[in-house]
Amino acid sequence: MRLHQRLVSIFSGIQKAVATHLDEQAINAACRAEKYTWRERLFNPTNTVHLFILQILNRNTALNDLPRKSHESFTGSAFCKARQRLPLRVFQRLLRSLAETLLPHPGGERIDKEGRWRGHRTFIMDGSSCSMPDTPELQQHFGQPGNQRPGCGFPVAHLLVLFHAGTGLLREILTSPLRTHDMSQVAQLHPALQPGDIGMGDRGFCSYAHLALLSLRGVFGVFRIHQQRKVDFQFVEPSDSDAAATRSGRLPRWLYRMGARDHVVAWIKPKKVPEWMTASQYATLPERQVVRELRYPVGQPGFRVREVTLVTTLLDPELYPLEALAELYRQRWQAELHLRDLKTTMNMDVLKCKTVDGVLKEIHVFALVYNLVRVVLQAVSRRQHISIVRLSHIDAFRWLASANAGEALPKIVVNPDRPDRVEPRVVKRRPKEYARMTRPRAELRRQLLEGKAVA
Repeated sequence: MRLHQRLVSIFSGIQKAVATHLDEQAINAACRAEKYTWRERLFNPTNTVHLFILQILNRNTALNDLPRKSHESFTGSAFCKARQRLPLRVFQRLLRSLAETLLPHPGGERIDKEGRWRGHRTFIMDGSSCSMPDTPELQQHFGQPGNQRPGCGFPVAHLLVLFHAGTGLLREILTSPLRTHDMSQVAQLHPALQPGDIGMGDRGFCSYAHLALLSLRGVFGVFRIHQQRKVDFQFVEPSDSDAAATRSGRLPRWLYRMGARDHVVAWIKPKKVPEWMTASQYATLPERQVVRELRYPVGQPGFRVREVTLVTTLLDPELYPLEALAELYRQRWQAELHLRDLKTTMNMDVLKCKTVDGVLKEIHVFALVYNLVRVVLQAVSRRQHISIVRLSHIDAFRWLASANAGEALPKIVVNPDRPDRVEPRVVKRRPKEYARMTRPRAELRRQLLEGKAVA
């Protein structure tokens, strides 16, 4: 059996549109679009991509373990060279085409009604990171945390992700050096959003420029308000000094009230250009942005946050009441759970490739496999008539790794319904009692050879 037939056969019985994005024709078309040529052999593009998927499905197993998993005869180094030959843009194209198929354009023939909030597709943006081997190339490109001395830490990549709120599908993933702020790349997520969509995120994504950019695309924003922006729901007639501050852009211009903690204001365009925009780009933004500021209490015992203040461009209080927006923003936490599935469950927390190009390919295949697992969960959700939030990601992941060609969907483990669960942020399992590395390994090894104690 050719390497790719098992996965294609599995998804042919689940969702044929997904199977067509995994077959030989689709992968070869992606290669031709990138002007990549190849020879027909074991490591042709299709088998290379599917072996990479198989490796990730087996929790990013070692290269030398893949021959046993695939029941084919080759060496790990040969497969590594095959991955190096395949362009990164092929993996990016495959991920993007699969995501666009699973989440079609709102105005297309088939409108995805699953996971919509009051008729809107809703997406959650969030930032994260992952570690990788300590090689000079990766250190130079990604950098390491500042509290670690040279030679004593590992390179870390910054990740910016865009999840579909209803299904958990990963729409976009961007990788950059560690010291990259989320806002510096957020505009690259915007082409994935269509007019009428809602973009949601924490206060790291809240700024005048970001809301204005979304509004220019016809996209609504719902963000927790940035801690540096003060919101006062007690309206007081502005004094002369306040009026001057409003004109200079330091204060919002109050428009009208919709509740005790719910009002509409006009944010005035700040004079200072954000670091992540050019002056010409900033000049295209409007001089003011009408937004709605609202605040609600969090009365759940054990929750760290006692109240939340949001800013949104969803202005209609009848279509979007405060209580509904509070419930919507609570879904933002799902992004943290999806990142947990991606990094902890699937072992993306620590990557294995030793080059920048390899790391980027590895991350894109992780994202591709993650979306394949979400497709399985969507199908099981419909069959078992239960919310996709309750289904076990790791159980679906394990089944996909072990399923045979043509195997029907099994019953996936249903997690207990535990709303408002609280857990302390502590670790129970103790680490091994070794000292932390504070000097490069070569220096410590030299001390041992010289008979000196290493503290």
